[in-house]
Amino acid sequence: MSVALPLHAPLPARGLLLAPMEGLLDFVLRDILTRVGGIDRCVSEFIRVTNTQLPDRVFLRVIPELAHGGRTFAGVPVRAQLLGSDPSCLADNAARLANLGPAGIDLNFGCPAKVVNRHGGGAALLDEPELVARIVAAVRRAVPPDMPVSAKMRLGFNDGSRAVECALAMVEGGAGELVVHARTKADGYRPPAYWERIHEIRAAVAVPVVANGEIWNVDDALRCRDASGSTQLMLGRGMVADPGLALAIRGHDATGHDDDGTPVVAWPSLLPLIDNFWQLVCGRLEPRQRAGRLKQWLNFLRRRYAEAEAAYQALRTQNDQAVITEWLQQRRQKA
Repeated sequence: MSVALPLHAPLPARGLLLAPMEGLLDFVLRDILTRVGGIDRCVSEFIRVTNTQLPDRVFLRVIPELAHGGRTFAGVPVRAQLLGSDPSCLADNAARLANLGPAGIDLNFGCPAKVVNRHGGGAALLDEPELVARIVAAVRRAVPPDMPVSAKMRLGFNDGSRAVECALAMVEGGAGELVVHARTKADGYRPPAYWERIHEIRAAVAVPVVANGEIWNVDDALRCRDASGSTQLMLGRGMVADPGLALAIRGHDATGHDDDGTPVVAWPSLLPLIDNFWQLVCGRLEPRQRAGRLKQWLNFLRRRYAEAEAAYQALRTQNDQAVITEWLQQRRQKA
């Protein structure tokens, strides 16, 4: 279990971030995964900014941790991510958001969703590095000097030919840290991730660069570090599939021992966290979303746990909240 960083502390040399993933890694899963330990900082899923100044309730709905000092239940800082293409509007919203006390403001230049790209947001901006620089600069000017501003990018839209140019634009605009998902928008989430391209970006900029993409286990993390040159990593789907992944990476860093393939968090220890997740889902999300969210997580967990496969198959067609609750309670009693 790692000690929580001060809210605005820089990421440690071998720091681990929890990725934002729209529709998957929201505040509920952030809460649960940071309870497991090993994560230094989270980034929220994006808050989309169009042509209005959003009210506080919108920020609080996506990042309820803002009501608790900008930290998860386990004390891990949460940086708030904004997505948009209008520098002025993003700046106005960033200023308002900064007043709520997040661990920093992150800007999304990586979302591959068609609906977002169609409106000039996310990864689509990687074809316009001049606009990227203006966005970052406007946000940097709008928030307090001690409020960190960072950016998350992909290698490009259709290809990675302008990756370094875009990274330089972000840094010149005032971003103090970059996270690079080592694929283009066109690559989507198809393997492989081109970690070696991150090395080129690191050589060009004078700020920390965090490597992201296709890190499912300790071996992936080590190979990513080697290929990218980045010791700081962002974990996404790999952490969802294996909640102990961050702890496993830290364990290797501390001991040098090879990963034997056994999950750091055994299934009996994970069951209470799944139960906590289900309680949070039932308490915070709409009824129509609840069963689907549990099945979504179990679908990822079955990559790592045979028991999750059995749970997924047992609940795959079940939508009755009471039945699911009873099934989970029975499994906990038997564990």
